[in-house]
Order: sequence, then C-alpha cells, then structure tokens
Amino acid sequence: MSYEPPTPPANLPTEIVNTLNELDPERLRDVATYAEALAEHKEREARLEEAADQDEVEERPGDLPDDVPSKATITIKEINDNRYYYWQWRDGDKVRSQYKGPVNSDE
Repeated sequence: MSYEPPTPPANLPTEIVNTLNELDPERLRDVATYAEALAEHKEREARLEEAADQDEVEERPGDLPDDVPSKATITIKEINDNRYYYWQWRDGDKVRSQYKGPVNSDE
C-alpha cells in the first residue's frame, strides 16, 4: 500500500476533490457506496429508457403478470444479502417495479 494519497481522476471537478479530501474515512465509504448505487440506478434508467424507445414490439413473455407491461425488463435487487428478481418498467417519469421471485443460487 502506498503512503502517497491517490491521484483524483482528471475529469473530476476541483470542488468535489476538495470536498472529498476533507471527509473522514467513514464518510468517504458512505460516499463511495452512494455513488455506486447512483451509477447503477442511472444505468438502469438509461436501459429502461432505451428499451422504451425501441419501436419493435416483442412477444409477451409467458411468465409476465397481466398488470406488468410487455416492455418491462427483469432486474436483480439485493436486499439484506438476498437477491431477488423484479420486473421493472418506465411509467411516465417514474420507474415501476414488481416482485418476480428470488434469484436461484443454482443459476
């Protein structure tokens, strides 16, 4: 492990670097956890938006509940160290989710 502080990415704004440099290790870990979750959320939103923009209508999957639109995608959420499948789709400005079932550890 190096005794030198890490070099921040060149594209990170100076005010963010300065703010991060003032935080204690616990707060930095909180920021890292939040940043990772936010990045995953934004990537998921982009995927859902991209899927909604597709003109091609695919066949409705057989296991899709009646109250879930055919444009829904399956995502995995981790809750209390357990993983679950959820149907997820965009409804206007909101992202909706519906529980599908637990992730099978054999898969």
